[in-house]
Amino acid sequence: MGKRQAPTAATWLSTAWDRGGMLIVFLLLFFYASVGVSNFFTPTNLVYSLGLSVTTTGIVACGMLFCLASGDFDLSVGSVAAFAGMFSAVLLDKMGGSLVAVVVCLAACAVVGAFNGVVIAVFGINALITTLATMQIVRGLAYLLNDGNSLGISSTTFAQLGTGHFIGLPMPIWTLLLCLVAFGLLLHKTVFGRNTLAIGGNKEAARLAGVPTSRTKIAIFMLQAVLAGLAGVVSAAQQQLGDPKGMVGLELRVISACVLGGVSLTGGIGSIYHVVVGVLIMGTAQNIMDLKSVPTFYQYLISGAILLAAVLLDRMKRR
Repeated sequence: MGKRQAPTAATWLSTAWDRGGMLIVFLLLFFYASVGVSNFFTPTNLVYSLGLSVTTTGIVACGMLFCLASGDFDLSVGSVAAFAGMFSAVLLDKMGGSLVAVVVCLAACAVVGAFNGVVIAVFGINALITTLATMQIVRGLAYLLNDGNSLGISSTTFAQLGTGHFIGLPMPIWTLLLCLVAFGLLLHKTVFGRNTLAIGGNKEAARLAGVPTSRTKIAIFMLQAVLAGLAGVVSAAQQQLGDPKGMVGLELRVISACVLGGVSLTGGIGSIYHVVVGVLIMGTAQNIMDLKSVPTFYQYLISGAILLAAVLLDRMKRR
């Protein structure tokens, strides 16, 4: 037997960067903000500005992780989140029960996700076209719910989802942490998670190996829609308002965060660690721009540059 070849320095550096490179980027960014940006490293900013600002993106990114890991993506999440916030406001206005409103709202989002999954997995329509169409349809439904007007929420019980506290932390942060733990375990410790990564790595090989590819994809898009709905409900509870015009661009922020953290756009590669790092980088960059009062149009330029950088990093890693 031949000798095992020792890894070269380039190989070692490549592996080290793949495993912890973006974490180093986040730590450097966090260090810069802590010493160079006024009021960044304060409990109020870290919890109520940075912490709360990443909850919506982070919750939805837990589902986008599965979509990307399976080789697809979902552009309808922003519209689904806006629809969920608006639908919950209408249900509370008509029915009054907070728990019933949340359950019915998430069930409606699951139907949207099932529709996406069936069209993509069973009828073989491209995810880009399918979710782009759903994005328009669901946004239209959000506008139709109250003739295009936003609707205030007066339920104090419902508001606790967005403004309540538990052991010193706001409820939205607890919701995000619960999603990260639950979906991290689902991806890394279950057959469903392994099937998701197998489909993204090689769909035909996964099918021949007995993986129920269609059922798995339908379930993935249902989970994604439910998480988008949950993010919309939490946001509506925070603002105590259902707004059909909200969540515009959420899908791009979520995909940017996932890919920036290390989830592959081509499928087969992804972990909850990648989601956490990507969401923290995006949130910290946004927080720095807010604290420095960067004009909105410059923020658009920077956000676009981050998305492009994420795609380029993904391409370089695959090469």
